[in-house]
Amino acid sequence: MTTARLAPRTALFLPASNPRAIEKAATLTVDLVILDLEDAVRDDAKAEARAAAVEAAGRGFGPRLCAIRINGSESGEHLADLASIARSLADFVVLPKAESAEEAADVHRACGKPLLAMIETPLGVLEAAEIGAVDGVAGLIAGTNDLAAGLRLPPGSGRAGMSVALQTIVLAARANAVWAIDGVFNGLDDPDGLAKECREGRMLGFDGKSLIHPGQIDIAAAAFGASPEELEDARALIDAAQGGAERFRGRMIEAMHVNQAKALLDRM
Repeated sequence: MTTARLAPRTALFLPASNPRAIEKAATLTVDLVILDLEDAVRDDAKAEARAAAVEAAGRGFGPRLCAIRINGSESGEHLADLASIARSLADFVVLPKAESAEEAADVHRACGKPLLAMIETPLGVLEAAEIGAVDGVAGLIAGTNDLAAGLRLPPGSGRAGMSVALQTIVLAARANAVWAIDGVFNGLDDPDGLAKECREGRMLGFDGKSLIHPGQIDIAAAAFGASPEELEDARALIDAAQGGAERFRGRMIEAMHVNQAKALLDRM
């Protein structure tokens, strides 16, 4: 599914069971708020969180997009989540641990919302292209914590061991013209580490970063944005282009580069 909306540079997960976090989200400079009904919510608080998510989506978050992450199909909460989201004003539904096109299609049909599929298992990575091709899928989100566990990477080993998986997710998104959102960074007191991982994610081709704390928003937004130098170069390239292959600032450009420059400016 090709989505006409610009991909979010920042997507903040927050527990739907935390009313203070929900209230604060409406004041943050984040592109997408994801109200979580899954891992962030205790089993005995699922029903309350579900009602709170629907209420919050109804109030809205101003210009920010809103998504609700449901419990997976193996959960006893799954069907209740789908029924509630179908009646909600959420912009998107987020499916955790997506592993098949059929599952993604079923969720989209059940709730009628554009779907963001989390790719966070080895099987999900192998099926990512088929999942991304499903009508109704608007984007793929890398679930790096579960993916690292599923790949049996040593704790603290970084992301080198999942580089092929991450690139596969980006390839699947690009092949289907849907969003590609990078996984979360767990360190809450490591801004340099976050900035480094965001830069790496952008170099891999991700559109933006999923986040777990408001303090991460500005760093991710800057990393997935464009520097003043990039913006100036893009504007100059567009102004200089006359059509066909030509020389610009010591490099060859053609129509593809003009389109890239325009796309970069569109995201600002």
